[in-house]
Amino acid sequence: MSVFVLVHGVWQGGWVWQRVAPLLREGGHEAHALTLTGLSERSHLLSASVGLNTHIQDVCAHIEAYDLWDVVLVGHGYGGQVVTAVADWLPDRLRGRVYVDAFVGADGDAAIDMLPARVADRWRESVDEVGFGWLIPVRPLGMFGVTDESDVAWLSPRLTPHPWLAYSEPLRLTGARETPARFVECVESRRVFRPQAERAAARGWPVHELAAGHEAMVTAPKELADVLLEL
Repeated sequence: MSVFVLVHGVWQGGWVWQRVAPLLREGGHEAHALTLTGLSERSHLLSASVGLNTHIQDVCAHIEAYDLWDVVLVGHGYGGQVVTAVADWLPDRLRGRVYVDAFVGADGDAAIDMLPARVADRWRESVDEVGFGWLIPVRPLGMFGVTDESDVAWLSPRLTPHPWLAYSEPLRLTGARETPARFVECVESRRVFRPQAERAAARGWPVHELAAGHEAMVTAPKELADVLLEL
């Protein structure tokens, strides 16, 4: 049995894994999907000081509080940054890592700098213009492959602005020990994370292509769960 710890991406919360977590449990595994500080139902804790290190501490504290071992960390999008750091902090508790259309950062990398330049520029502009200089406003869901009306209706009211510091704060890694990692690229959307898939491949990680948009846990939960169970 593995223990999956599912880390959500930008603007979301642990609830975004509601369609995937039960399938992992049906497969005989344990699944935890927590919400990072300042997001979703924890948005009352949002401040300009909430950043990447806050979210790393969230996940580490969850793993330690529940005394989890043989953990498979799964990070989606921004969650890849968190997964990378947690694996560096708690390597003895991990069995492996899976990056689902996620950032594959190295020491000193900030998430914003790993986005394509045109995308990063738009995000910086939106932070300055309507995000008060410290928030990343929610972007249209259609950009991420979510077009079904029921999916949009489920996601839209739950999305909250993301702290800019989480995207601008760089990773700080010791590099003392690495756990096995794999990458899942969602190939039916804009493929913003294609460079991250290439970075993963350059590191020798297996790269799996999933026929789904970026928000695969919403639009293709069974297919994503099947990939996680297989990996």
